[in-house]
Amino acid sequence: MNPTARSELDRVTVRFAGDSGDGLQVVGSQLTNTSALFGNDLATLPDYPAEIRAPAGTLPGVSAFQISFASEDIHTPGDAPDVLVALNPAALKAHLDDIPDGGTLIVNEDAFTSQNLAKADYESNPLTDKSLAHYRLIPLPITSQNQAALAHLDMSPRQAGRSKNFYALGIVYWLYDRPLEPTLRWFEAKWGSRPQIVAANSAALKAGYAFADTTELFTSAYRVPAANLPAGTYRNITGNEATALGFVTASHLADRPLFYASYPITPASTVLHELSRHRNLGVVTFQAEDEIAAIGAAIGASFGGSLALTGTSGPGLALKSEALGLAVVVELPLVVIDVQRAGPSTGMPTKTEQADLLQAMFGRNGEAPVAVVAPATPSDCFAMAVEAFRIAVTYMTPVLYLSDGYLANGSEPWRIPPMDDLPSITVRFRTDPEGFQPYQRDPDTLARPWAIPGTAGLEHRVGGLAKEDVTGNVSYDPDNNERMVKLRMRKIAGIADSIPSVEVAGPQRGGLLVLGWGSTYGAITTACEKLRGEGVAVSSAHLRYLNPFPRNLGEVLARFERVLIPELNLGQLRMLIADKFGVAGRRLSKVQGKPFLVREIRAAIVEELARMEAHAN
Repeated sequence: MNPTARSELDRVTVRFAGDSGDGLQVVGSQLTNTSALFGNDLATLPDYPAEIRAPAGTLPGVSAFQISFASEDIHTPGDAPDVLVALNPAALKAHLDDIPDGGTLIVNEDAFTSQNLAKADYESNPLTDKSLAHYRLIPLPITSQNQAALAHLDMSPRQAGRSKNFYALGIVYWLYDRPLEPTLRWFEAKWGSRPQIVAANSAALKAGYAFADTTELFTSAYRVPAANLPAGTYRNITGNEATALGFVTASHLADRPLFYASYPITPASTVLHELSRHRNLGVVTFQAEDEIAAIGAAIGASFGGSLALTGTSGPGLALKSEALGLAVVVELPLVVIDVQRAGPSTGMPTKTEQADLLQAMFGRNGEAPVAVVAPATPSDCFAMAVEAFRIAVTYMTPVLYLSDGYLANGSEPWRIPPMDDLPSITVRFRTDPEGFQPYQRDPDTLARPWAIPGTAGLEHRVGGLAKEDVTGNVSYDPDNNERMVKLRMRKIAGIADSIPSVEVAGPQRGGLLVLGWGSTYGAITTACEKLRGEGVAVSSAHLRYLNPFPRNLGEVLARFERVLIPELNLGQLRMLIADKFGVAGRRLSKVQGKPFLVREIRAAIVEELARMEAHAN
């Protein structure tokens, strides 16, 4: 097809699906990186199976990767794919309900054997029983054509079959006018020492592209122009990568070494992987034997003067709770990452949720307040990681950093900020022994001094027993205990003086405000922007600081008649808002291990506005 005949689209959403061993995350990442280099705005949603090595061809073993790339500013990876590339029957069955009528299905017909159909619980072959008549079905012999393309190489059919993901990627590259060169260069960079793998994957990619270019099965092809993004240097980044780089940057800004201790847990483990690559930047990583040991080591590192960090997911945060209370009592700067996942208990480890907010706020014995921050997008993970340590060292307090699986694994273009745009993080160690007391307080921040062990004249005692005000001596005096509890609470409340006000998008007052936190930002923002474009008056605000809330939040809430609060839990922020401000916001909950779709938020907004109108009449 003549490339000039391509139709232009503003946005395309593609989903790859197949077995967990089919390399769908790899090809999804390559389409992502290529689209980023092309200049598109984009958002991604990897979807990993929770089962470890589930039987091939079964529904529990299906892995997927969705990417939406656009010529405009976008905030989500798309509600529904325009194209599903399914490499086996289980992949088709697992994802078919998400495909709208008229959507395109590119299916590996070679995999639709009687055995694989039975594994996926199909009673008949959907490629021939007309059950897919509502879709644009394109069955292709991907496995056999890929093997034919690799016939010149000395490889077994099984070895050749490992490249079929790149054959499928080549088809998608042709369909949406993506260049092959970035992926071909990536092959060389990754497998340059194994030339046969480079040759096989390169041949597969080119063969898929050539097949799509010459076959008459594809009657249409498309181009998505580059987006008009603000000037700057960009890179595609996942939330966990941005989190790690944010903490490395905080270490640089504070001119202190970064110590990260963790125990492997999905979906937080890639933070450890990323940080371990930066030992040349003063980063020390420690894989502990368990969650309790990890936070204990981090507290020790903070006592010794390092920027101390530990990371986990919800189950691990529960295990860290006693030691986190210790960090509250000894008032040391510590950041705890919680990459939330679906629970309770082990739950669905690879699926997303926002249900750890109340655990972050209150999940410790006694009155043990900590600061809580939450990034809104994958790239925002960088800024909020820096902010977490700014708060921790300024106020000498633990800070909980609430990400989630959706942000951790999703990606988007990130404009790398100039160093001059980053906040300052000033670390002041107490060195003067004159008049030193371990629980003296800064009059502005109520922070106690940070005195490194071994500093002459600054010997002091820390531990979990109740502390006497100022001296830090062990005290069982009831009045002193209440005074210290309230001092720590006042210190956390005072953080509100140094955080930005919450901003409202859309009308600044009026009928309905949609209030969110964390990863709901993309779906809320998109739904509200689209409705305002249609003339509907709806406003939105997003919280990145959850303890304390921004100082103007109460005043903002008072400007609106109703508040709708979408959360990937059963209403935890709504509970906090009702308690703090007496605002009975409407709950919009989802606990399916999946992020909100834009249409779900839109429908809830439309329904709430209709209720308000009916009530007014």
